Amino acid sequence: MLSSSSRRFPLKVFLGILSAIVLLAIPIAMVLLPALGHSQGLKSEGGRFYLDGKPYRGVGINYYDLFTRISAKPSDESTLEGLRRLAEAGIPFVRFNGGGFTERDWQRYLDDPKGFFEPFDRVVRTAEEVGIGLVPSLFWNPILQKTSGERREAWGDPGSQTIALMRRYVADVVGRYKDSPAIWAWELGNEWNLYADLPNAAGFRKEGEDERDDLQSQQMAVAIKEFAAAVRKLDARRALITGHSHPRAAAWHNTAERSWKPDSIEQWREVILRDNTDAMDTIGLHIYGDTEAPETGGQWSTDWADYLNKLRTLADEKKLPVFIGEFGLAEGGKRNPEQVKERFREILKAMEDARVDVAAAWVYDLSNQEGTWNIAFDNDRAYMLGDVIAANKRWKAKPLSRK
Repeated sequence: MLSSSSRRFPLKVFLGILSAIVLLAIPIAMVLLPALGHSQGLKSEGGRFYLDGKPYRGVGINYYDLFTRISAKPSDESTLEGLRRLAEAGIPFVRFNGGGFTERDWQRYLDDPKGFFEPFDRVVRTAEEVGIGLVPSLFWNPILQKTSGERREAWGDPGSQTIALMRRYVADVVGRYKDSPAIWAWELGNEWNLYADLPNAAGFRKEGEDERDDLQSQQMAVAIKEFAAAVRKLDARRALITGHSHPRAAAWHNTAERSWKPDSIEQWREVILRDNTDAMDTIGLHIYGDTEAPETGGQWSTDWADYLNKLRTLADEKKLPVFIGEFGLAEGGKRNPEQVKERFREILKAMEDARVDVAAAWVYDLSNQEGTWNIAFDNDRAYMLGDVIAANKRWKAKPLSRK
């Protein structure tokens, strides 16, 4: 019942206020509607990926500086235009650096979180508008410990300031974008496993560093577990990816003996599962066409087709989907352009035949890799975009059913 004072409230004023509220609500509803009406990204279940409730296979592309370029120069919207062009061409998703690369980047996040996330917001809004998926890799390299004033060994201590800062950034990013339909998955970082257990680690130390700055696989396992737990506090659905490369051919012996003795296939399987821990719900690897069999599996693997088939067998046993976060081949070296094209297509076919779930080519619109890795619509590697688009059509026609 209205009070007597409410009954005396002028109708015209009331209608004016009501109209203003409606007008203010419209843009809010427009922002929220896509998220409310769309399932949330890739889901790993029973050894397969699902998107919109249906089994999903697909091939995207890496757009490394999608966020970092506009973050460095907010007036430069070239990556937003690039995102639109990729979506129009039929590329389903992009993987990108979704955090800092240098100490300066991370300090800027701490000093001005609002300014740090403003360009990130623009990336996500653009992706929503054009309907392309995003896979942000939140900690591209293990450098956060420097901002925390600790050594790299801090990644192995759940009580360290480094892990605390990692949790803070995860909470900020996931909390901010978990309701966006553009986000497909969350990734820890880029090829952290290649930093771990190096017999020659001392040769990579910078001035003032010592063995406490040599990343160990046990420390990496703690970081992965803590990352997954931090994401799962806010997002129970989306797939979690390590972002690892394929293990070195001696990865098991790097850990056990600090030697370069080649691993057996049983030791390779052990390393794959160790580095893609139970905390994650995918197997994440990178593969490259200029890496031959001796570097992939030595005596137990003849080529990438054989390697990927063995990986698929392991993934099926553990009921985990396979995410190849990077694949490709650079120009130059021993191969001429036609041989590069042939090899690139061999890799795509090997992944297709081995029933890889999701993969992303390296790399779109990265100017400092022009002439080597860069793929663009207007350079001589444009055919790779065409091959990726064609592969998507084939993979979409043959989704992997859950076993």
